[in-house]
Amino acid sequence: MREAAGSRCRTVFVGAVEEGKRCLEALLREGEPIAGAVTLKEAWAVRTSGAVPFDDLAERHAFPLLKVRDLNHPMNVERLRSLEPDLILAIGWTRLLGPDVLAMPRFGCVGFHASLLPRYRGRAPVNWAIINGEGETGNSMIYLDGGVDTGDVIAQRRIEIAYEDTCETLYAKVAASAIEMLREHLPALKTGSAPRHRQDASRATVMPRRRPEDGEVDWSRSARALYDWVRALTHPYPGAFTFCDGRKIFVWRASEGVEGGGGTPGEVLGIEPGTGVVVATGGGSLRLTRIQPEGGDEDRADLAAGRLGLRAGARFSPAGIGGAS
Repeated sequence: MREAAGSRCRTVFVGAVEEGKRCLEALLREGEPIAGAVTLKEAWAVRTSGAVPFDDLAERHAFPLLKVRDLNHPMNVERLRSLEPDLILAIGWTRLLGPDVLAMPRFGCVGFHASLLPRYRGRAPVNWAIINGEGETGNSMIYLDGGVDTGDVIAQRRIEIAYEDTCETLYAKVAASAIEMLREHLPALKTGSAPRHRQDASRATVMPRRRPEDGEVDWSRSARALYDWVRALTHPYPGAFTFCDGRKIFVWRASEGVEGGGGTPGEVLGIEPGTGVVVATGGGSLRLTRIQPEGGDEDRADLAAGRLGLRAGARFSPAGIGGAS
């Protein structure tokens, strides 16, 4: 990816989360010159799932790092303009780029979306793909435009969703595919000669935003659906959660239990030392293996259950409804 002799393309990187940082690290490792980077101010990074600092890379490689709340604010547009970007790579950035930013670089603004566009446009595509039980997703390298994931496609990669994958491991696969596509297409991007293919809008699906409060477990669903729910929302995301005796409990890891375990959905069927807490669902049972009471420490589920006084017959229930014990 090293810049060819005589090339004068100034590349500016925009990113805030782990996927973006991995891509930037790969560029720097291979000697790609970076004219500057943009990331979130610390006060806003803490509100963004998966946000990571970029200060270490800026210090080590001596490029300017702009920290913003809103990149589209006129003051920040001018700060970005001072970097004189010919190409903007916006990777792991969770906000839309405004028209002033999009129009700035002569070779355009390029980003990635973690799906096989035009499917799964919108927020949290990896999380939604796991929640929906998909066996495959992908990553799309696109020219950014004024829409939500509507830009022309430069390249795509298909990515298997393994049964054991979580949102974290799947995003790692997505990051790896982004690095591959950058290696392949960056030379053409820096001369304005990369391929571009218009998306078929008739095939588009758009996913809604996910909020931390959307993570509550619905025990009437099947064990497989709840296994997918937990692994889609685990670290670095806010997590799936349930309630017992009015106390909020996060479920960070789980596995499918035996079929037909009996009990009513949400009922604790047993505490298995060294294994977990088995809970009845609307179809089969779910074994909770790592949990965390709100305000407490994450731990192995059987140990945490002992401290919480959970035992067979206890009931996980929606917020505001006390569980029988």
